[in-house]
Amino acid sequence: MLTSRVMDDLEENELTPKGQVIYQFCARGHELGQVLLSQLMEYPFDGASVYYRSRPFLLGVGLTVAESFASGMGKAAGVSRGRDVGVVINLPRREKCTVLPMAGDVGAQYTPAAGWAQAIRYRQEELGETHLAGSIGIVFGGDGAVATNGFWSALNIATTLDLPLLFVVEDNGYAISVPGPAQTPGSNIAANLASFRHLKIWDGDGTNPAETAELVSQAVAYVRSGQGAGLLRLTVPRLAGHSSADNQAYKSKAEMEAEWARDPLKSLHDYLVPALLDEAGWQALRQEVEVEVRAAAAAAWASPDPEVEGTTDFVFADPARPQQVGGLLPEGITLPQGTTQPQVSDPRRINMVEAVRRTLDVELRVNNRCLVFGEDVGFKGGVHAATMGLQTAHGRGRVFDTSLSEEGIIGRAVGLALAGLTPVPEIQFRKYADPATEQLNNCGTLRWRTVNRFAAPIIVRMPGGFGRKLGDPWHSVTSESIYAHAVGWQVVFPSNAEDLVGLLRFALRDNNPTIFFEHRALMDAAWARRPYPGDEYVVPFGQARFISQGDELTVVTWGAMVERCDAAAQSLKRSIEILDLRTIMPWDKAAVLDSVRKTSKCLIVHEDIAVAGFGAEIAAVIAQEAFTDLDAPVERLAMPSVPVPYSTRLMNAVVPSVEQIQERMEWLLNF
Repeated sequence: MLTSRVMDDLEENELTPKGQVIYQFCARGHELGQVLLSQLMEYPFDGASVYYRSRPFLLGVGLTVAESFASGMGKAAGVSRGRDVGVVINLPRREKCTVLPMAGDVGAQYTPAAGWAQAIRYRQEELGETHLAGSIGIVFGGDGAVATNGFWSALNIATTLDLPLLFVVEDNGYAISVPGPAQTPGSNIAANLASFRHLKIWDGDGTNPAETAELVSQAVAYVRSGQGAGLLRLTVPRLAGHSSADNQAYKSKAEMEAEWARDPLKSLHDYLVPALLDEAGWQALRQEVEVEVRAAAAAAWASPDPEVEGTTDFVFADPARPQQVGGLLPEGITLPQGTTQPQVSDPRRINMVEAVRRTLDVELRVNNRCLVFGEDVGFKGGVHAATMGLQTAHGRGRVFDTSLSEEGIIGRAVGLALAGLTPVPEIQFRKYADPATEQLNNCGTLRWRTVNRFAAPIIVRMPGGFGRKLGDPWHSVTSESIYAHAVGWQVVFPSNAEDLVGLLRFALRDNNPTIFFEHRALMDAAWARRPYPGDEYVVPFGQARFISQGDELTVVTWGAMVERCDAAAQSLKRSIEILDLRTIMPWDKAAVLDSVRKTSKCLIVHEDIAVAGFGAEIAAVIAQEAFTDLDAPVERLAMPSVPVPYSTRLMNAVVPSVEQIQERMEWLLNF
């Protein structure tokens, strides 16, 4: 507690005004409960999900003073080597628990913690790792964070599954400047949750040493006992602004004086002196700590700045340098590489729904750490029937339904992956992923932010696109360019059952997070049906498929537009080369450029809106790298800037049709 307090004082009064610490968050007033909890994190798979005011806890589980200062200073010796805000910390297990990668978003810490807690249960029950018994997850947050989607989603997950997860709410009465009554009815989340089933609650004064110690001890022991989730609310004063940019002008002098009267460090002093040491001993200890902290600050400031070279490293996995935590590789688990040659034993063609089901079934058998989950994926088999029968074959522990919260589905998946599993969450329709945007973005940047310490290779199956007979603004969205633009994500968009099998298997055995699109119009489309290519067939990402060969025009497309481009080209009977990209992140730039250099003309066709669609990226690359090879403008055919309409007549007017594609092909061929 003294170390944390001296660090806060030094940063606030000296280092931040000098510009040495750029952006400072203070834990003053929050120390007592955090430090006590840190000393109880001793079991082999304990995991903590923390937030920006958690430095006292972090110091207690192994973060060094010098590391903390270097992080705030943006130095190479900092936890993220200058990549992330100084208080955004992650720690593979040291003296105590694993500290899951933090995020700067308020409330984003909760659902990954629920995933970690579920992984503890899974690894015991499904993998037989009985030595993990008693391990728990713990997640910290302030009173403001209890208003977020993440908090309520994690609470729902933890209580419906009776997970070993302890929620710690440090209630300082303010969310930046917003007072408690505007955040929580009655200003007490513990009181409001008193009737919540399967949730044990403790509520007390986080500045009273004896009371806090008793509450912390009871809460941790209860959750370790396997009886279910718990919530510990500790009232504390926030003896500083929200951050170094906050002057607390919204608080009166009387309020601040009342807060300082509740200083937990003063309470600890009065508790220990003279019972366990005299005043001179206390002052000597404080002076010793101050010398150590100042020395660490000076060493951190004198340490090297991060090298500019390598700033773009670790966006994606490096086979030569696997992450320390997350996915299968850190535990020495590898999956078969498979074969790129189809092995067809049955000429009967299957549709894309069956392709998904068969591939998942095989991979669940190959990888006992693989889990499939989402809304309705269990007994019902998913709204598209792609998981039909998988729960019966593999059990409720491995194929299961979730509550209706996409934030919870993706955040939980991140926590499961960090705990060494292979999560395959399903989002029923692309549009439904919007509430999970924060978790998706954080998952993609996680490897880069932690400098390859952590990774969360999840595979998000995401149907979408227009239907064969109808569309609408809610179920027909693709907008794949959003995910192509998101850092750290692979984006896959198959057009047929054979490719789907190979691409999905590659994703399930890969070490990167993947967005896997399944187009609604192709699910049972005759054109998309293919013979099953075998249980080992893989399609490496970034390799386009040539639908046809030609030397007059290059057509670049993917998803449902592949069939339409093929039909348009066949009707023209000209020498047209069609490339199905299959993956748009990474995309096969070399194949596209080689084709364009041969044909000198290019048409890009996709279903997503044209403005800022992925076709614009392809066109820009062609213009930059093959401009002198062109004999015509690079053309794009895509959706106008409207949602997909419900009326079939209106839908057909805006989604690129075979006739429109044919007309654009003819125009380019005759240019």
